[in-house]
Amino acid sequence: MLNRTSVTEFLLLPVTDIQVLQPVLFVVFLAIYIVNVAGNAAILMVVFSDPRLHSPMYFFLGNLSCLDICFSTVTLPKMLENFLSTHKAISFLGCISQLHFFHFMGSTESMLLTVMGFDRFVAICKPLHYTLIMNHRVCIQMAVTVWIFGFFHALLHSVMTSRLNFCGSNHINHFFCDVKPLLELACGNIELNEWLLNTVTGTIAMSSCFLTFLSYFYIIIYLFFKARSCSMLRKALSTCASHFLVVVLFYIPGVFVYIHPASSSSMDQDQINAIMYNVVTPVLNPLIYTLRNKEVKGALKRMISRSQ
Repeated sequence: MLNRTSVTEFLLLPVTDIQVLQPVLFVVFLAIYIVNVAGNAAILMVVFSDPRLHSPMYFFLGNLSCLDICFSTVTLPKMLENFLSTHKAISFLGCISQLHFFHFMGSTESMLLTVMGFDRFVAICKPLHYTLIMNHRVCIQMAVTVWIFGFFHALLHSVMTSRLNFCGSNHINHFFCDVKPLLELACGNIELNEWLLNTVTGTIAMSSCFLTFLSYFYIIIYLFFKARSCSMLRKALSTCASHFLVVVLFYIPGVFVYIHPASSSSMDQDQINAIMYNVVTPVLNPLIYTLRNKEVKGALKRMISRSQ
């Protein structure tokens, strides 16, 4: 019989084993986190305070900014702490909580990007019906649905993972708590957990990715055949380009993590992918939307001028 032990804490893997790089990476990731929180908070303030941005697209953008702040906050503060600490430990409850909120924010953002793609599809391909289809009530229902669905999807993983027995090493082969590295440490049967990860989470990720790309595919086809002028085509493509870039940066690394089975050889690549969609993408979102969006830039200027 396996020697089962009661695990009270886990030890997280450092981002790098090179000690001299730890302070440098601390400064880099702290700067990224500050820019992420400040940039997304500014978008949130602008979207909810400027009446000109009270439209479905900016309502969902506000939700995305909120998610990006929360998504990075799940992992980055602990990562920053571990850069300066020799004992990179996290309690069992803290680990399960981090796992829960990571999947909560990640799956919610995945589905929200699909909703944003659908919003752009209706706005461009069905402009006469846009206000009817994407009315205020529908937008609220869509947002609430993806948040609730994301919460219960994450709850499924956190409950099933917390019920596992852990034996042997308590060293997690990752810089934060996630299902795949925790399953490597588990004793007993983990088939159900693997099925939930590969099938349920994989289905959410792949279907959201497919539906989002499908929306933009139809938009591009529609624009090339229906656009009445070059200026109309450029304006619509410019709006979609911002959204599409966010989608690519989020989905490609995220989907890759959950479409292949867990193995020791895949963990290094998983860490790089996790940094991409959990750290880099959230800080790029406000830059992408502000630099490529005249309405958001105008609203930011008006907000700054009012505060002076």
